[in-house]
Amino acid sequence: MLRKLLLTTALVGFAGSAALAADLPYRKDAPVYTPPPPPAFTWSGVYIGGQVGYGWGTSSVYDESTGFNPGGLSQSGVVGGVHVGYNYQVSQFVFGLEGDVNGSSESDSNYDAGISYGIRKNVDASIRGRIGYAFDRVLIYATGGGAYGNFHTSLNDGVDYNSFNTGRIGWTAGAGIEYAIDNNWSVRAEYRYTDYGHITNYDPVVTGDVISQRVRDNRVQAGFSYKFDLFSPPAPIVSKY
Repeated sequence: MLRKLLLTTALVGFAGSAALAADLPYRKDAPVYTPPPPPAFTWSGVYIGGQVGYGWGTSSVYDESTGFNPGGLSQSGVVGGVHVGYNYQVSQFVFGLEGDVNGSSESDSNYDAGISYGIRKNVDASIRGRIGYAFDRVLIYATGGGAYGNFHTSLNDGVDYNSFNTGRIGWTAGAGIEYAIDNNWSVRAEYRYTDYGHITNYDPVVTGDVISQRVRDNRVQAGFSYKFDLFSPPAPIVSKY
């Protein structure tokens, strides 16, 4: 009899505990939102910027009619302008296309055999490919392509004066290093060599001959760029509970 009484008491107690637990309010913590990690930096994108530097070059003068070579000119001066481009990064390799336009104060003159020869570069521009290797935010690159220069050349013998404005298409190549300050802004340093070929003009006033000049140019420049966020991922959607 005592055994049955103890068993019955245990069953009643268990049933009561289960009923009490069923009546307790159910609590579940709200899910904690963990924001995704920021996207990895990429050089891919469209960018614009500006640059300023120093240019120097040589211009060898030659009289094609007489064979007279009065010597070369060594033009130099400040260059500066704007650039626009596009980069595409694959792994650590960066491929791009860039164009720039610059104003220039590069000029020089030389006096020989009673004649003063002068040259001044007014404007230059280029369209170039770029290929580089990225160490995260540091990009080392080579660049090369077509170049254009507009030159003002002159001859003066103290009595007569003649001048020409000539545009020349040549080629340019160089290398540089660029550092991304953040996801948008970067700074760069670059060296380029440009060969504009020969400027040939017939001068009926001073010499009466055809004057040819071979023009080559060097420059070092520093610049900055702003890359647009065309490749940024959309903002995450946060669910509300």
